[in-house]
Amino acid sequence: MRIVLLGAPGSGKGTQSQRLVERHGIPQVSTGDLLRAAVAKGTPLGLKAKEAMAAGRLVADEIVLGMIRERLAEPDTRHGFILDGFPRNLAQARALDALLGEIGQPLDAVVQMEVDYGELSRRISGRRTCSDCGRVVNLLTSPPGEAEREACPKTGKPHRLFQRPDDNEATVTERLKVYEQQTRPLVDYYREQALLHTIDAKGPVAEVEQRLERALAQ
Repeated sequence: MRIVLLGAPGSGKGTQSQRLVERHGIPQVSTGDLLRAAVAKGTPLGLKAKEAMAAGRLVADEIVLGMIRERLAEPDTRHGFILDGFPRNLAQARALDALLGEIGQPLDAVVQMEVDYGELSRRISGRRTCSDCGRVVNLLTSPPGEAEREACPKTGKPHRLFQRPDDNEATVTERLKVYEQQTRPLVDYYREQALLHTIDAKGPVAEVEQRLERALAQ
């Protein structure tokens, strides 16, 4: 099962990716994680990415695709993978198709997770991140006080939660505008390839998971 999850920021892609990992035993391939790991390890691609970021530039698609190629060559991807955070635009989607065709691992399905923008703004503005372990929790959907009381696995003390600058309402509006302009066209792109499934991503996490599983079973 080789899957891409699409959806606006806050639509729950990361949460559902983790549930698919647990349920099906296939890895989540997050381009953000790949970049951070490559930079930390000082790999050749990581050094190029670090140079671009230090100069305030976006990391070139060729570098990200190179990291994806390396990741998909690892044994745990033999039975499938979940791509989260890539592609973000048509150029990346076409380049990804070429790469997957070259290595003989074409996509099986692309799932678009739909949530109305008012709900997305509410979700994202409720996000908090632990400054020690990096875990993201949502104060609006978690039981009251649970996130603050839970022990951080890194320190053993309660999570030290903060709101990331890009999780405030004004920035969310801008991120959704960029998504609409750059990423939304992928819906038609994958529909034309008969790969697209669209699900309602509102409601309890377990219900969304059931809708996702039904879509992937089609």
